Amino acid sequence: MVSYRTPVGVIAGPAAPAPTETPAAPTAPAVPTAPVEPTTPAESTAPAEKEPSAEDSGAAPTRWRWTRRRQHLAVGGLFLLAALWVTSRIWLDPSGRVASLYTGDPAQVQFFLAHSVRVVLHGEYPFYTEQFNYPDGVNLMANTAVLALGIPMVPVTLLFGPAVSFVVLVTLGLAGTAMAWYLMLSRHLVRTPLAAAVGGWFCGFSPAMLSHASWHPNIISQFLLPFIVWRVLVLTRSKRPVRDGALLALLVTAQAFINEEILLFTALACGVFLLAVLAQEPARWRAAWRPLGAGVATCALLAGALLAYPLYVQFAGPMAYHGLSDAVRDYGNDIAAFFAPGSPTLGGNQRANINLAPNYSEENAFFGWSLSLLTIGIVVWLRRELIVRALAVTGVFFAVLSLGERVSWWDRELFTGPWQWLVHLPLLDAVVPTRFGLITSVVIGLLLALAVERAWALRPADRRTVRVLTAAGLAFALLPIAPMPLRMVSRPPVPDFITADRWRAYVGPDQTLVPIPVPSMGNTHGMRWAAATNLDFKIPGGYFLAPRNGNTGDPGRFGGRPSGVGQMLEEVATTGRTPTLDDRQRRRFTDELRHWRAAILVLPLQQQNAEPLRRAVEELVGPGRQELDVWVWDVRALSDRSV
Repeated sequence: MVSYRTPVGVIAGPAAPAPTETPAAPTAPAVPTAPVEPTTPAESTAPAEKEPSAEDSGAAPTRWRWTRRRQHLAVGGLFLLAALWVTSRIWLDPSGRVASLYTGDPAQVQFFLAHSVRVVLHGEYPFYTEQFNYPDGVNLMANTAVLALGIPMVPVTLLFGPAVSFVVLVTLGLAGTAMAWYLMLSRHLVRTPLAAAVGGWFCGFSPAMLSHASWHPNIISQFLLPFIVWRVLVLTRSKRPVRDGALLALLVTAQAFINEEILLFTALACGVFLLAVLAQEPARWRAAWRPLGAGVATCALLAGALLAYPLYVQFAGPMAYHGLSDAVRDYGNDIAAFFAPGSPTLGGNQRANINLAPNYSEENAFFGWSLSLLTIGIVVWLRRELIVRALAVTGVFFAVLSLGERVSWWDRELFTGPWQWLVHLPLLDAVVPTRFGLITSVVIGLLLALAVERAWALRPADRRTVRVLTAAGLAFALLPIAPMPLRMVSRPPVPDFITADRWRAYVGPDQTLVPIPVPSMGNTHGMRWAAATNLDFKIPGGYFLAPRNGNTGDPGRFGGRPSGVGQMLEEVATTGRTPTLDDRQRRRFTDELRHWRAAILVLPLQQQNAEPLRRAVEELVGPGRQELDVWVWDVRALSDRSV
């Protein structure tokens, strides 16, 4: 990147025209809220208004200064307020509200947050658990257990519960990512505070980030990425590559325990960007390859040593899988998605976007017509700058990959995309292609920052007009995709039977509590029950990625071993129709209860279609009894393996 502080290295390139305005003093940078006209000779000789001196007032003069620290605090405060605005509907009732669609992801994250509590307080093994999908268990390294987020949040989880920790992570993920990009941009790429703020804003609150905010705090927690990117670029001109490579390794290790997919995206983006730079000016390679090679080797060795065992568990440990489920492997963006505003934005329309993205949690493009046209205009305007051309190549490259295996326009398939040739490569077989749009979002944020910086540095006859036009252009492009509060719906509370610990009279350490319907991708309330107790009891099933049929090394799928009776109860919960059961199904259910080591079955009174579910369970195991706000069936006699 072009750095006004260190304009050397593989990507420094021909320096951009330096602004002719005198920069503010380092201790008191001015915020460009209004243009400052140059002082004419007449003005310089005019008598200045006398300021009160210490002699006049009897005290030392005090003058409020807009210091760099205050500027950073003000920008960070604005980002935090914006994040609170986006999450305001969740904050009203964190335990009782959830995203209006796909409620499984928040329940899964809350389960992982409760697991972090057990890791810290009980010394539990961090990379694998049997607390759900018992007895097969779940490989947590292969399921993004967010240990780097969950462990620091342990005090909040203990005091307020995992639901509050979830909304805290979403809020800090949005604001923290925006602030991190702002700090990196203001220090290394642009000198105009407004330019850094605009770039940081878009990187933190882009439509793609808002789309993931309701469900995936691990994806929106990108506050380490700006520093990873900068440390990679520092290696191209480092005089101490071993030290810089070690620093990069620590950042890489931390990001691996937040989200490995985003880390892979960052590595790919850095690689494509550097190749784009070197393709334009190959002579730079002579000065960059030695420090870059030494630094990358140091990073690989140290990060490899730190991550060797966790990665071994992920790829070769129990319940490891190879490749994503077919259900998500071909998720791609529609070309039209790049020109439509995202659903959680001011100009967004959920119904209009229904066929342009795999689902509402994966709207990874959706920039709108105005921003798409503005981005093209910025590239054309600044096409002579090396960094702009390299960014444009990077953004377009990953935008094309995000289209997936089948390229479509308004849900009409056009031709086969290049992703079809890459999807079977190692590591890439675990990538959701639509998420490559996240890289394009960051590229657009950087281009916006550069455009504002260059516009603010122009010296035409009327600078005020240029700056007003710049602000108007930003408003025209960003207003349609301005963030709106995330849509929420109410969800059933955790039963009093669970929160009052009445279940402890039935469930032993090696037994399970079986929620009805059995936990699965579409029924995750039981996972929230367990998370509310910090996973003090085990449950069968759940929502997670595991090898098909529980065979380690097989391709991945959502959920564990198929449960015939579990699927039947899920159908009853959905349709309200009670099927006719026979002795064969009863024996099969008894076998499953023994496999799960079930102690009790629990059905909330407020469960959807609770009465048909109660009748179905009674046909399988006999009558139950009501206790507090649930129906309970004690099945310890049926599940005893010694019988």
